[in-house]
Amino acid sequence: MNSALLSEIKTTGDLPQHVAIIMDGNGRWAKDRMLPRSLGHRAGMKSVRESVEGCIEAGVEILTLFAFSQENWSRPDSEIGALMAVLVEFINRELKDLKRNGVEVSALGDLDRLGPKSRAAVDKLVRETAGGSNLNLNLCISYSSRFELARAAKLLAQEVADGVLRPEDIDEAAVENRLYTARWPDPDLLIRTSGEQRISNFLLWQLAYTEIYVTPVLWPDFTRTDLFEAIADFQRRERRYGRVPT
Repeated sequence: MNSALLSEIKTTGDLPQHVAIIMDGNGRWAKDRMLPRSLGHRAGMKSVRESVEGCIEAGVEILTLFAFSQENWSRPDSEIGALMAVLVEFINRELKDLKRNGVEVSALGDLDRLGPKSRAAVDKLVRETAGGSNLNLNLCISYSSRFELARAAKLLAQEVADGVLRPEDIDEAAVENRLYTARWPDPDLLIRTSGEQRISNFLLWQLAYTEIYVTPVLWPDFTRTDLFEAIADFQRRERRYGRVPT
């Protein structure tokens, strides 16, 4: 761990309250080592731990991780099975430490698509970490931002049809309150690993004014020092939200 960098970001101020990460590069990491893709996904578990512990050390309050997209369901059955196995293994391995570190976990996405074993593990993780006060960890599983927005529109339409909401009352706040992320402020910082420069149907509404940081580091190689470097870069920026510079 880079203690000097950690000290710098903690004393500079303007810490991001909410960090989101697109965890990309597991497959390439495995390919570079002539290993099965499943071992790349398993190696990425270490980087999840590094990111969680790094956020707690830095004082970040919310961490949202893009773990598995709805589009990922179109991958070969063997890889989906490996990804679900890694998810269950991560929960079984990390649950005790997450509770000890005061991490409250939420699962965001269409969880009904998960198999019984995966769903039971996710439900257990959410249930047993409830009340953690050091970090809110959001795991986006079977997640699609377009699906999330369509879901919000359906909820609003149903409320109008039921007569509990008028169409003229639908504004940005009404949409936000029906998103998976309604409990939390939008991300201040989005980190994408592996060098790809796209947001891949992730938090399309919530990223409207988020600062984006792209690193070439593949996800299994991502450490808390990489996290701290992203935060330090964020602190050097001026967030204007459409206004003129100060």
